[in-house]
Amino acid sequence: MQGIHDFIPTDVKAGYINRILKCGFDTVDFGSFVSPKAIPQMRDTSEVLSKLELNETTKLLAIIANERGAEDACSFDEINVLGFPFSISETFQQRNTNSSREESLGRIGKISELCTRKNKELVVYLSMGFGNPYGDEWNPNTIAEWGSILYNRFDIRILALSDTIGAATPELVKEVFENISSKLPNVEFGAHLHTLPSNAKEITEAAYNAGCRRFDGAIKGFGGCPMANDDLTGNMPTELMLEWFDQHEIATGINQAYFNAAMYYAGNVFPV
Repeated sequence: MQGIHDFIPTDVKAGYINRILKCGFDTVDFGSFVSPKAIPQMRDTSEVLSKLELNETTKLLAIIANERGAEDACSFDEINVLGFPFSISETFQQRNTNSSREESLGRIGKISELCTRKNKELVVYLSMGFGNPYGDEWNPNTIAEWGSILYNRFDIRILALSDTIGAATPELVKEVFENISSKLPNVEFGAHLHTLPSNAKEITEAAYNAGCRRFDGAIKGFGGCPMANDDLTGNMPTELMLEWFDQHEIATGINQAYFNAAMYYAGNVFPV
């Protein structure tokens, strides 16, 4: 929702997320505690939270970009997981969080300590994980090096490899996941991939065959990162991932009837 200009009413947001919460997903990314000037669409996250119908099987994840956002998120017992975007690209880190990579590492250290005290999980997204449009240095070893810093310095146990601009190919996904997982066997790696629907299943297959078992998606591929560029590359369509898992007889535990209801309701939320 964050890249949509027109404000989506709080009740509509909550109605959509409540339908998703019934589906059986492990974690639902429901909102962000970030500057309302930077991302005005997310200014009602705490109000949305108050309207959610929670259950014992699905965790709530909130995105934060600094210590203040983390403190706000940690003040809510209902929130289980905090997500911090850390970019392999120095240019994008400045653009996304108004801080350098080194400054962001300092933030992660403080946020990690806060999460430990407040009994929250911390997911760090390694954004621009498959290349960047700014000419900043990138190769598979670069992302493994930054992943090693986050694990060794702050004991970050969940890293989501993020293709912020839709640059990944199945071959690159396989190479990156195999390279970093071989060097950090105690870390859970996720796939947060922005892609066109035409190659969604191929990229899902590449990540799964490379050992990934944590997949992020968005219904119908809606969304993208408004800080990356002007033309949003959509998120991984959840329904195409589920189709691939079903075709290969991989159990997900998702209730298809509830998922269909959430897909139908998405038409009330997102512009066509």
